[in-house]
This record gives sequence, C-alpha cells and structure tokens, in this order.
Amino acid sequence: MLIEASDLNMIFEGGIQALKGIELSIQRGEFVSFVGSSGCGKSTLLRILAGLQHGYSGELTLAGMAPLDARQARHNVSFVFQEANLLPWRDVLGNVKLPLELRQDPRMDSEVSDLLDLVGLREFANAFPRQLSGGMKMRASLARALVTRPELLLMDEPFGALDELTRQRLNEELLELWERDEWTCLFVTHNVFEAVFMSQRVFVMKPRPGSIAAEIEIPLDYPRLPELRASPEFARLAGEVSAALREHSE
Repeated sequence: MLIEASDLNMIFEGGIQALKGIELSIQRGEFVSFVGSSGCGKSTLLRILAGLQHGYSGELTLAGMAPLDARQARHNVSFVFQEANLLPWRDVLGNVKLPLELRQDPRMDSEVSDLLDLVGLREFANAFPRQLSGGMKMRASLARALVTRPELLLMDEPFGALDELTRQRLNEELLELWERDEWTCLFVTHNVFEAVFMSQRVFVMKPRPGSIAAEIEIPLDYPRLPELRASPEFARLAGEVSAALREHSE
C-alpha cells in the first residue's frame, strides 16, 4: 500500500475536531476521490498527507513513513490547489520549470516543453498568467505539479471554478496523463459526476468531525470516454454516491 491510515484524528487549537477515526488504504497507481459537504475535512486530509499539516494523532504512513519523513526522503508528492497560484512575473514555461529549479534538477527545456504539449500549452509557453483563461491556468498548474514525476498527486477541487465544458475536458485530459504515467491520485471535489467519471473508488465523508462514511467502488473500464456520462451505469453509480452523500450530510 502507498497510503495507510488508522484512527487518524485532527484537532485544531480551540478544540475544533476536523477529522475523527479515518481508516484508509490506497494502493499505488489508484485514482480515488473524496466528496462531502464543506468543512468535512477533505482538504485537511490532503494537507496532512502532503506534510503541510501537523498535530494529528493516530497512524498515517506514506510509502511506509510518516508524511513529513516521506517528503524529506524525496518520495515525490505534488499538490494542485483550487487556485492555479501561478507566479504572475513568470511566463508559463517559467512557472512549470520552477519545481525543477528549486530542486536544482537539470532536466532539459525540451522535456518541459513536451509536458506543455501534453497539456495543450506549447503555443502559450511564453504567455504570462494574465494572458491565460481559467482553464489554461489550471493546465499550467497541473503541468507544474507533474514536472517532477510525482508518485502521488493530491488535487484539492482543482476544477471547481471552471465552466462545465472546460471541466469535463480537463477531467478527460487528466485521466489520459494518469493512465500514461501511473501515479497515484487523491482528488477532492464537490461534484459527484466528476468523482464518478474519474475514480476507481469514491469516499463519502461525513462532516463535523470529518470521517469516512461510505466507500463506493466504481467498476467502469478505462479509458473513460465522454459518452460514458450518458450511460445508465454511470447514472446509477452517480445516484448511489449522491444518496450516500445526502444520507451522511445531515
């Protein structure tokens, strides 16, 4: 297993409990999603896994180590936030290369350029963030996360602010990259249809304090083509996730 959690709890200062009794096992190469109402601890869970949030209790391992130890041991984890967070004074190429520069990784510009091609931004390599649409900014953010060839990609509602058509296209492009490179992905979303389309498993989280209320298998074959969204089986699975979400959000 790449990730294992047992009785994971997180209590913030002031006694606010964000997570309670999280039990989780995720294999290498899996694509899983987390859905739940706002404030149920989805983002907190990702931040703990990234080694960005401390003070939790219980057991949590990433590649057999505590998340912070795993990061220090160069187990590669990348995080994509809801906002693209591009540096406005750097062009697209400069933003994507930034993690390599920070690591003093001498990877060639041509390799970074190939990644921009994969996310459809080769022609915009020298454009600045102010010149990009919302979808282009997220593509650049995704390329920046993938340039280090991560073992684990953590995505916190990355497409939540985009229009539906752009969101669906990015879902499809992300899955193509995942199938090609076989990294592990934990994907947080409020969109049930997005979770079902992308994932092998969907975890439904119960709020206040956050816990995993249901785990739903998504037994749909890959590659997942756009017409899947109109299929009866897709509708059935989306209904199952929605019912669990309603049941455990009250």
